[in-house]
Amino acid sequence: MQQPIDSRLVWLAGDIDQRDYLVILTDEARLEIERLAGFLADNPMPILQRRLDELALPACRALMTQMKSILDHGIGFAVLERLPMDDYAIEILLEIYWLLGQAIGRPVAQKWDGQMIYDVCDTGADYAYGTRGSHTSVELVFHTDNAFARMLPDYVGLLCRNPAKSGGTSRFCSLYSVHRRMQEQYPRQLERLYQPMLFDRQREHRDGAPPVCLAPYFSWRNGRMFARANSSLVRKGYEVAGVAIDSALKDALDAIDAVCTATDLWYEAALQRGQVQYLNNHEVGHYRSAFEDFDEPERKRHLYRLWHREAGSSNYDGRYLE
Repeated sequence: MQQPIDSRLVWLAGDIDQRDYLVILTDEARLEIERLAGFLADNPMPILQRRLDELALPACRALMTQMKSILDHGIGFAVLERLPMDDYAIEILLEIYWLLGQAIGRPVAQKWDGQMIYDVCDTGADYAYGTRGSHTSVELVFHTDNAFARMLPDYVGLLCRNPAKSGGTSRFCSLYSVHRRMQEQYPRQLERLYQPMLFDRQREHRDGAPPVCLAPYFSWRNGRMFARANSSLVRKGYEVAGVAIDSALKDALDAIDAVCTATDLWYEAALQRGQVQYLNNHEVGHYRSAFEDFDEPERKRHLYRLWHREAGSSNYDGRYLE
């Protein structure tokens, strides 16, 4: 089992200070956003056709470059403080978010149907087969996004339009630290997490394709961790497949869930209106607490998610025509 090439990637909650992840919107960037908002309103076009490389936004690019450096070489998650949500129409703010995200990486589809900008909100659906947890109000255990996919997103972005009435708090953990704790406390169970297991694909696949995939929880690429962290989707995978989960895997999932409850491992940061949060989706696990929403539809918890990935094509599975 490998070790991280950079010790900064291995952190505990007590090691983190706001200055490690918080990126402040500068006056220069605010002026650029004001100019950009006017330009977008005066020059309408479909949002997915907007390209950052067609726009002169040096101050905004500098902030996003700072965020990406934190994702790649720092603690793995960053928060931009914050977009002026009350100054512009939400459609304009979404375009600005879409453009800024391109400084992190190439946007890619988040659903099989090609959806690029994903609404994270409670639809009232039960968290069951075919329903993503992001469309419910339930607690979501520490995970990486799209753990069951052929090609995982490298980075995950969230723009907060509205936080919940209560709950819905974000927590982050270094998966290197989780891995180290597993080595120390559950070495036998950790070995099983390097072996293939079934993941529920949540109906994000072509018709007739298998509803589960087979992959390990932990692996490494070029000295960096490549995690498919989601114990819940593994358990669901075996249910969907109608296969009994082996005792070694059950013990391993129980062990890693127990490790992730250790409060010294995770850092909590509530996502506030106008903040843009990004994380490294291979090396940082994220968690969302259950939440209670406002009754008024316009005040309900609502986030907008982007995924970014450089490998493969921009479609959901990253496939090319062969």
